[in-house]
Amino acid sequence: MKNLVETGTSFLKEFQKFAVKGNVMDMAIGVVIGTAFGKIVSSLVADVIMPLIGLLVGNIDLKDLAVTLQDKTDTQPAVVLTYGVFLQNIIDFVLIAFAIFVTIKIIIKLKNKVIHEEAAAAAPDPENTVLLREIRDLLKEKK
Repeated sequence: MKNLVETGTSFLKEFQKFAVKGNVMDMAIGVVIGTAFGKIVSSLVADVIMPLIGLLVGNIDLKDLAVTLQDKTDTQPAVVLTYGVFLQNIIDFVLIAFAIFVTIKIIIKLKNKVIHEEAAAAAPDPENTVLLREIRDLLKEKK
C-alpha cells in the first residue's frame, strides 16, 4: 500500500511539472484560440459565403441537394443520398483551411519582420567599419 501511495505521489509531481511547462501552456492557449477562430471562420463560411454562392448558382442551398435512392415504405425509412451536405462540408473545409493558411502566413511574416528588426538593431557594426569611421573622424579633425 505504501508503494502505491508513493507511486501516486510521484506520478502527481511528475504530472505537475509537465503541466506547468511553458510549451504545454502555450499549446493549451493555442487550442482555445484555435477553437474560437474555427468558430468564427465556420460562421463566415456558413452565414456569409455560402449564401452568396447559393445566390450565384440560382438560389440553391447546397444542403438541400439530395437523391432519394429508395422511397419510404411502411416498414423502412427512405434512403437518401445527401450529397449537398457533403459538398457543403468540402467547401467549408477548403475555405477554413485557406483562412488558417492566410492567417499563419501573416503571423509568420510579422514575426520575421520583428526578428529582423531586432537583429538589425542589436548587431554591432563590423570592426572595419568602425575603424574607417575613426579614420574619417581623425581626418576631419586635422582639416
